[in-house]
Amino acid sequence: MSILSFVKEAGEKLIDLLTPGNANASDELKKHIEDVGLGNPNVHATVDGDKVTITGEVASQEEKEKIILAAGNIAGVASVDDQITVTGPAAVAARFVVVKKGDTLSAISLAVYGNANQYNRIFEANKPLLKDVNKIYPGQTLRIPE
Repeated sequence: MSILSFVKEAGEKLIDLLTPGNANASDELKKHIEDVGLGNPNVHATVDGDKVTITGEVASQEEKEKIILAAGNIAGVASVDDQITVTGPAAVAARFVVVKKGDTLSAISLAVYGNANQYNRIFEANKPLLKDVNKIYPGQTLRIPE
């Protein structure tokens, strides 16, 4: 359980999600998480200003990390308070990197693995959040599996 920081100005623009006084923000966030293919009835999200809190239970560390990234990679979200419990076998948490201007998955792969051809490993670790190996953007946070 921890609070992860995100680049507030980067991410998918969900126009109404962070509008002050939006009584449906939590439902909209849960729908967004489901829309990217990570729907889990045991996960709940609340929005308080630019902070998102996610609670509940998931089966794996990977699922937990992807849900956190789905919530954090939204324009206007500055932090995600991770209150998710993993019920499955213990696993090593992945590292995270923030995409910089000019980065590609190959460049990130070269920096973290020493081999640009490992880019697909990063792409696969971030599905369904990434749909195309060429579509990453500055400020986006990505999972880097060990």
